[in-house]
Amino acid sequence: MNIINLRENPNFEKNAIQYFQSKWGNEKTNIIYQDCISRSITAENPLPIWYLLLDNAEIIGCAGLITNDFISCGDLYPWLCALYIEEFYRGHELGNLLISKIKEDTLKIGFSKLYLCTDHIGYYEKYDFKYITDGYHPWGESSRVYECVL
Repeated sequence: MNIINLRENPNFEKNAIQYFQSKWGNEKTNIIYQDCISRSITAENPLPIWYLLLDNAEIIGCAGLITNDFISCGDLYPWLCALYIEEFYRGHELGNLLISKIKEDTLKIGFSKLYLCTDHIGYYEKYDFKYITDGYHPWGESSRVYECVL
């Protein structure tokens, strides 16, 4: 398994955009992933960073480290987002590979906490995330907000 940081490996840009769009996007939101990923590669700021998980040359997962995950808790950052592992590969702690890498990079950038929003209960708690509040999305839904002290 190999984790690719797109800033360090910009040659994966096109494949990363297609992968994130296929897992998280739709006709209305695909442009968000395209623009955000493309802009992140040459951004002067340390965030966002997008990651791919590879098994040999095959993309089997992804995640991002971003400033806000479309949630009302604008005072909290950075955010782990868009964590995805292909179904065939689930159950082998591969999500934790991406989470661990993002935690490591979060510390390197200078942050001592990492946040995420999700409706999943029980998964992220295994990786030291603690529920702290509910947050609200622009489309009218809410999500649980978790914090991990690094």
